[in-house]
Amino acid sequence: MNWIILIFAGLCEVGFTYCLGRAKGVIGTEWWMWIAGFAVLYVLSAALLAKATQTIPIGTAYPVWTGIGAVGAVIVGIFIFREPATFWRIFFLTTLIASIIGLKTLS
Repeated sequence: MNWIILIFAGLCEVGFTYCLGRAKGVIGTEWWMWIAGFAVLYVLSAALLAKATQTIPIGTAYPVWTGIGAVGAVIVGIFIFREPATFWRIFFLTTLIASIIGLKTLS
């Protein structure tokens, strides 16, 4: 169950990076709404990570959490914010995913 919580925590991290990306292009009330979304998802992500580490070693949980966030942020950047999908970006993204799977497999 805590692996599911950890995955959800990582997805919340992707959500707060999305909110941060959307906040940079707006002003006024809309900026505050995106920042509020960022804050809620940030706190939820950290709380879920803390819950997951009750049974998953921190040395495994933290890299998996940040890895999910990093992979998700790159994917959101490419598909939503139209960032470049170069060979080297995809190559290193693939190695990051392989590392996350390796950590999960060895835990």
